[in-house]
Amino acid sequence: MSLSQELKQHFEVIADDTLITLQQVANTARTKLQTGAEPGAKSFASTNTLTSEKAVHSLEQIIFKNRESYQQLINEPAISRVVVVGEAGNKITYYICRTSPVTITGSDIKLASYRSPVGRLASLPLGEELSLPSGTFEVLERAQLRPELISQSWDSTHTILEGDDYGPITIKSLRALLKRVDGDEDLLARLLAEESDSANVLKGIRRNVITRMGLRDQPILDQYQDEIFRLSLDSRLLILGPPGTGKTTTLIRRLGQKLDYDFLTVDELESISDDSTEHAKSWLMFTPTELLKQYVKEAFAREGIPASDQRIRTWSDYRRELARNVFGILRTGSGGGTFVLKDKIEIIAVETQVNAITWFSDFNEWQKISFIDEIRLAAQELSDTPISEISKIGRRLFSIVSRVETTFGTTFTSLNAEVNVIKAMIDEMKKVTDKRIEDIAIINLKRNKNFLDDLAAFIDSLQQTPATDNDEQDDQDGDEEEDDNQPKTGRAAALAAFMQAVRSQARAQARKKGLGKTTRNGKIIEWLGERTLSASELAEVGASLLIQASARRFINPVKKYIFGIPKRYRAFRRLRQGEGKWYRNEGFSLTDIQPLELDIVLLAIFKGSGELLCVPSIVRDIDAPFWLSLRPVHDLYRNQILVDEATDFSPVQIACMAELAHPSIRSFFACGDFNQRLTSWGSRSVEEMKWVFPDIEIKSINVSYRQSRQLNELAKAINLAADGTNNCGVLPENVDYDEVQPVLAEDLPAQADIINWLAKRIVEIESFVQQLPSIAILVDCEERVQSLASVLNVALSNQNIRVVACPNGQVMGQDNDVRVFDIQHIKGLEFEAVFFISIDRLANMYPDLFDKFLYVGATRAATYLGVTCEGKLPASIAGLRPMFARGWGNT
Repeated sequence: MSLSQELKQHFEVIADDTLITLQQVANTARTKLQTGAEPGAKSFASTNTLTSEKAVHSLEQIIFKNRESYQQLINEPAISRVVVVGEAGNKITYYICRTSPVTITGSDIKLASYRSPVGRLASLPLGEELSLPSGTFEVLERAQLRPELISQSWDSTHTILEGDDYGPITIKSLRALLKRVDGDEDLLARLLAEESDSANVLKGIRRNVITRMGLRDQPILDQYQDEIFRLSLDSRLLILGPPGTGKTTTLIRRLGQKLDYDFLTVDELESISDDSTEHAKSWLMFTPTELLKQYVKEAFAREGIPASDQRIRTWSDYRRELARNVFGILRTGSGGGTFVLKDKIEIIAVETQVNAITWFSDFNEWQKISFIDEIRLAAQELSDTPISEISKIGRRLFSIVSRVETTFGTTFTSLNAEVNVIKAMIDEMKKVTDKRIEDIAIINLKRNKNFLDDLAAFIDSLQQTPATDNDEQDDQDGDEEEDDNQPKTGRAAALAAFMQAVRSQARAQARKKGLGKTTRNGKIIEWLGERTLSASELAEVGASLLIQASARRFINPVKKYIFGIPKRYRAFRRLRQGEGKWYRNEGFSLTDIQPLELDIVLLAIFKGSGELLCVPSIVRDIDAPFWLSLRPVHDLYRNQILVDEATDFSPVQIACMAELAHPSIRSFFACGDFNQRLTSWGSRSVEEMKWVFPDIEIKSINVSYRQSRQLNELAKAINLAADGTNNCGVLPENVDYDEVQPVLAEDLPAQADIINWLAKRIVEIESFVQQLPSIAILVDCEERVQSLASVLNVALSNQNIRVVACPNGQVMGQDNDVRVFDIQHIKGLEFEAVFFISIDRLANMYPDLFDKFLYVGATRAATYLGVTCEGKLPASIAGLRPMFARGWGNT
């Protein structure tokens, strides 16, 4: 692009000013980092035993944060230069930093963090105004900077400049602008300089070639993205938009700002109950795949946000951890737990997946009613007891529980007032029944001093016997509380097992029911034979135990409600399967559970606990024994919950995540695209998201910064062919894209043919780009990943191009390697070139999701897209054939 002398001089001034500023910022940050100028704990003149530790810790956190900012400024001094004019006509130049800026002594350079209100200037178009406490400012000129330290000198490469009378333009190198040729130089030197200037300054915005796998680094958001990420902390928001619109970047940028105490508003600070250190850790983000999780972590690192594996999670991992280690739903090696999680087992009906909200609602209402019926029956049984004192307590309890419907806060609070009386009654009765059972144990020991040793050996043999589907717990209301701390081995364990078995036998006798012979207690009683209580004693002890069992339901009803949900789910499933609703008719083990089932059990636990944790008096007393069962959920709460690629999660899964948002803030931020849903259970509509949060705000962004014009048109055509809609993004103005058609190869059934075609196309790309850009090859199943990578690696060995397999979406290889993935793992990433292999096979494998897979695969590519078929294009997209070429070169 040829420049007028006036414009050339103007750009030189900008370049000179910018490079000097970059140098000063980096030097100042380096000096502060090296000198360690911040005050330490020794700065405190005196200490207070109650506050000194917290004060010192806070100061250490400030120092750590400053040092991180200095290091980031050393590597990247600024990301934008903005010239504004104030109300009085005064011009001001701001340099915007990705992190907190430094103060440069003796300089009038104005620096601001992008997270600050002033930072919004970098995202506003020319002519837009921004009102700040210091006045209203209009944007006159702006530059997007990409600082690079080259040979100890700062430069900004691919800088995008625009002003009132020019632009936008792309300057490949600001430093190159300053290489002047004096008038005395010979004609050849001046001609070469002019040619160099013309090649350095390009009209429009030039997109950079993607050379490494990952998420695009977009230091400055556009006007609409910027507005979204600055919304208040207590917002509930869903960003919808097609691929490449910066949804994930906006989400990450928002978290960075909301973790930075310096840029929170007064209202936001008041909503946070903990200090800055705890708030910085109080967030959780979910991604659908492990691969995307790793690259989101890299993006967080660029923003200076520490993001451990405990902060960014896949739902599948987090769900298993909660179910196994927190709520005891899944069995563990140490015992306990109701279910065994099996990912591949088919338990629920196909239509249940798309009706998850109704399915959950059915279960949650049923289990609430079931619990209410249980405690009402227990209260009635106590009321009907002939013992007057017990009957009086029972009538009080029945009066309380008879008023409950489906909200339990008031009911549980009223029951709490009765606990001490009930507990005293149970303790007195238990002493008597325990003494009766212990006496028969003593009699057995007198007859045989090895009695407990023999029983222990028998119990050990039972533990080695596999459980059967019919091994239901023989006594649902017996010894849960009293057996929590039972010894596990030796004579003490044998005595405890003896007493538990005799209690079960006594309760069965009092109910005039048999004890299940296949249960653990039933087998122990069979082994004991006559070495137990007489029939009359069993009936008498059993009657007392039944009263204790009914009363015990009110000792800790919160625990029975919350931690009884998994058992109630098993009963619900058995009932509904018999009715032919929600579940398949085929048999399955009573202990098996599939992931989507586990989701509704967890959501019921979250909602049940959350309802109680919204009561301030309960939260205040949460460490009291009566309320302590709510502590596990309370401790899971986070100040911010974020969800990437939300449409891949079911509405029940989204609701589980939403329940983790702290009730006093309810900060929830999700992004996704319904057209990119790759799971049969994924969320399908805004209405499903509003079931999670009725007040969730929906924001749409549609400017796509990834794809070329040809690939954008192809994406639109895919959507039109799939459902008649055109929800693809629009391209930004003034961006100069390479004009490259996608390519198609049909009738390639053999892997050798595919490899030959792929190798030629990859070599073509490298020759066009003059380097090997980021390339992904997508296959239809995990089994093809390794085999295709191995053969293609050999085919490209003469070009020294390495091809690596990425099994199960793992990050493998180096940036300049060609990578092979199963399509299901590739959400959220982008590459310069993508090859989609055997899409006709994919259409046969996933007829309901084929259009989604195709759309997602095609939109991973920025410039080059290649597609192969074993036969012909599937009929549903055969009309797209004219949009493809056969190749990019002459091969």
